[in-house]
Amino acid sequence: MKVDSIIVGQGLAGSCLALALAHRGKTFMVFDEPAKNHTTAVAPGLFNPIIGKGLTKTWMAETTFPFAEKFYQGIERQLGCRFYHPMPIYRPFISVEEQNEWMALSEGRLKSFIEKTYTSPAFGNFVNDPLGGILVKKSGYVNTVTLMSSVVGWLKKNGQYRESHVDFDRLKIESGNVLYEDVEAKDIIFCDGVRVKKNPFFSWVYINCLKGETLTIQLTNPLNVIFNRGVYLVPTANPLVCLVGATYKPNDATENFTPEGEQELREKLDALIKIPYTVEDRHWGIRPAVPDRRPVLGHHPLYKNVFLLNGMGTKGVTLAPYFATSLAARLDQAGEIPDEVNIKRFKSLYSKFGFSSNV
Repeated sequence: MKVDSIIVGQGLAGSCLALALAHRGKTFMVFDEPAKNHTTAVAPGLFNPIIGKGLTKTWMAETTFPFAEKFYQGIERQLGCRFYHPMPIYRPFISVEEQNEWMALSEGRLKSFIEKTYTSPAFGNFVNDPLGGILVKKSGYVNTVTLMSSVVGWLKKNGQYRESHVDFDRLKIESGNVLYEDVEAKDIIFCDGVRVKKNPFFSWVYINCLKGETLTIQLTNPLNVIFNRGVYLVPTANPLVCLVGATYKPNDATENFTPEGEQELREKLDALIKIPYTVEDRHWGIRPAVPDRRPVLGHHPLYKNVFLLNGMGTKGVTLAPYFATSLAARLDQAGEIPDEVNIKRFKSLYSKFGFSSNV
């Protein structure tokens, strides 16, 4: 079987890449081990243009957020499902000082992302917000479970999906060709998340494990906004069932949910909401994170037809559509990879692995 590309990994990055390549009329085969997609399967898919204690704008928000919206809405029409849910995020104030700072920001550099600033309780029946809070717009969540299952169904229907482990010993890389099993392709793209550490082509790339633990809880009232203070509270397909998260544990690759994680999440949730809840389930996932918090795209320094698409981190739902599309254009000889996400920035690590060729 001849195709243009082999894609290894059908997490969020791999799914977006498959969709972007299909849009360009390219053929491909996806190899995936769904049991190991722990990140996308449990991720709440939250997208928020304003992040952190420093009240900063998400990197490239003006570009990636509208791009992701158009991308996902197009995929919804194509696949006949709904997974993209725009929804405001409400962040309660915890001090008068913070309230004053937000009041200034709402008329300054963050104005385009702020729907309204409240100086008195706005959701007082639901959360602890005696000083009011900020309502963020151009935010929401992607139901990643629905997205992934829909993409798998589409791939299987088109004969472009194999649930299989890729054995590197059986992979043959030749000039202009990649051979694996009965598939012959022009190139191969690894979208293998934290499993890249065991990938002999890209184990030298500085991608860390960033573990996150979440809770699934049952509420008595449905949400019409996302709450975010210490933890996020994001609805699911069932409006009475929400995801709560996430813990943030760098360099932790343990594959389990911990009592410490649950305690941390419960304490922060109890500080945020007033209404009763019951814990229905507990989850964990390991995100691929890069120290500079930028994705990693590009080809191997020696093998020009072996590519990497990785490192989406905690902002994958907005970064993956944009950079998967960028890589698809590069594979189609119709674009270049931006320097700030190009694998070239890890050039200093090549020598440690005996590489001497330029990328």
